[in-house]
Amino acid sequence: MNGPLIAVTGASGAVGGRVARRLARTGAPVRLLGRDPARLPDIPGADRAPAAPYGDGEAMRRALDGAHTLFLVSAHESPDRVREHATAIDAAVAVGVERIVYVSFQGAAPDATFTFARDHWETEAHLRTAGVRHTFLRDNWYQAGLPAMTGTDGVLRGPGGEGRVAAVTHEDIADAAAAVLLDEGTDHDGLAHDLTGPEAFTLAEAAEELSRVTGRPVVYVPETREEAYASRAGYGAPEWEVAGWVTSYEAIANGELAAVSDAVPTLTGRPATSFADFLAANPDSYRHLLPAG
Repeated sequence: MNGPLIAVTGASGAVGGRVARRLARTGAPVRLLGRDPARLPDIPGADRAPAAPYGDGEAMRRALDGAHTLFLVSAHESPDRVREHATAIDAAVAVGVERIVYVSFQGAAPDATFTFARDHWETEAHLRTAGVRHTFLRDNWYQAGLPAMTGTDGVLRGPGGEGRVAAVTHEDIADAAAAVLLDEGTDHDGLAHDLTGPEAFTLAEAAEELSRVTGRPVVYVPETREEAYASRAGYGAPEWEVAGWVTSYEAIANGELAAVSDAVPTLTGRPATSFADFLAANPDSYRHLLPAG
């Protein structure tokens, strides 16, 4: 093991787990954090911290003691998410963590259409005043979410209009994050890297690509806001969560997720992954859409 200790939160999740594995493969000292230590992955050479919920300042201080860098994956959406993030950041600063790399969202702003992107902006604002070196990784939509949000009826529906989305893969995010975390210099301090795919496409074009790979008709059905709320009413989700779902599509319609960044190729030294290439490499992502038999 060589280099300063990097603490990785959300290590049992899709982003944190990928990042932790990449770091460990380089020989960097890694500590895995999560709400439930039993769910943390078994990564050779990585330490496991005791239970460390973001909102528990004492637990976070124990888990982060001795760490130089914190990779802070955003918490699950909740009404208390900003407070939880702030508690985790303050705990890191209290025990001497020198650098925090935070997984944010493209278009994070106080007036962002996507309600959860406003949470990210508030977290970024807290980090800017926390007295710690920081970098923001602003992810676009996940490419994996596109087939996942398409129903077994072959319909992708939402109020996205004809807007474009520069969706990105988990693998590209993890590679970019690992590159930033392993760079011990100050080149990334204070910066926000937008992590996107190589192109922006409409949801109708995403449906066409899904049709091509599945061999069945997949269509995008644009909804009005009222239709979007009505079609999601049966999930029994709280109002704030449904608002997040609906406004994520509206952010696309408003053009807030259409900008394509060169951050992934710049940070990783290779091109960002296209949606077609993602689908080719991940057939399980659309298996529920394949024709029966």
